[in-house]
Amino acid sequence: MRNAMNQQAFQRFRRHKAAMVCLLILTIIVLTALFAPLITPYSPVKISGGFSAPPDASHWLGTDQIGRDMFSRLLYAVRISLMVGALATGISTLVGVLLGLIAGYLGGWVDRALMGFTDMVMSFPYILLILVAAAIFEPGLWSIILILGFVDWPGVARLVRGNVLSLKETNFIKGDIAAGMPRRFILFSEILPNTIAPVLIYATSVFAVSILDEAALSFLGMGVQPPTPSLGNILNGAESISILTGKPWLWLPAGILIMTLVVCINFIGDALRDAMDPRNG
Repeated sequence: MRNAMNQQAFQRFRRHKAAMVCLLILTIIVLTALFAPLITPYSPVKISGGFSAPPDASHWLGTDQIGRDMFSRLLYAVRISLMVGALATGISTLVGVLLGLIAGYLGGWVDRALMGFTDMVMSFPYILLILVAAAIFEPGLWSIILILGFVDWPGVARLVRGNVLSLKETNFIKGDIAAGMPRRFILFSEILPNTIAPVLIYATSVFAVSILDEAALSFLGMGVQPPTPSLGNILNGAESISILTGKPWLWLPAGILIMTLVVCINFIGDALRDAMDPRNG
């Protein structure tokens, strides 16, 4: 039964032409980033040409302000940004799912305490919370991953809690409870599989937001630190009008890549939402 439902969801997903195109583009970007050491002609952190040189045959996207190859830096930057987005999404999803399962299933004072803490975290302005956390901890790759991972979980927690509360009222869960099935079995073998679909859909939006947040913090100098390239700190070089207007190779490719990643992930998330909704069959 579940395999048939999965096949139907896959068929509905395939009917979203824009999502399929976005999936292809995203796959190409991810593979290019993964194999960056084999593709890039230069080291992303070593000087290989003139200062802010325009694109030519040896440097396809020109060089940056200190002579590093922009094409090489861009490919490695995509690796960093995708890693930040994936790990931050994984952390926030794991924390949110665990807290949502516990709060929804146990109920009572546990639910009130966890949801009160969740509401408190959500009451802070999101970007302000990230900026304060980034200012407290030393800027760096792992700092930004942990910061984004531990501020994005409340939405997942509330989503999972709501699904758990709904599933607890179903006959098959009541039957498991009446039969004395272990709580761990009920939570992770019965409830969790029926909560995966909305969590997966929500995770795509968290992934896209995490990439944007990393770019914003690195642009401000509070995220991934040079010489390690990220899409955000590459954009940091576009602070002056002269660069914005006269040297587009220093910022335009990074901006296009950020936009492409976010748009593709959002289209895929929308297609997943429609595909996993049985009413669209």
